Amino acid sequence: MKRLRNPRTGIDQGDVLVFSDFQEGGEMWTGRGQREKRCTVLFSDSFASTPSVQISVSLWDIDTSVTARAEILAENITKSQFEIVFKTWGDSRIARIRASWLAIGELPYEDDWDDVD
Repeated sequence: MKRLRNPRTGIDQGDVLVFSDFQEGGEMWTGRGQREKRCTVLFSDSFASTPSVQISVSLWDIDTSVTARAEILAENITKSQFEIVFKTWGDSRIARIRASWLAIGELPYEDDWDDVD
């Protein structure tokens, strides 16, 4: 985690493989209709309050013979973790997805004596 000069603001980031369904013949690659994968990400240190999380696709391996349909978002964000959610639908075939994420938020501070969870 990066700690800015202001000791109350932190930035954490990472890159994570959300799923790889091609080699195992998983549903994202072989299925049809509504499909969803979730991946829990732990922050390297807890924030003092719920941070803002930005997600982007850093690798996608898809079948180009059909329409590519995809949605990626962060859900269930807490002080210590969040979930990356990847969705596809129709006849889209997704072999694997990797996502980059960035979290920015308030950090615990040594002078915070009244902030008790």
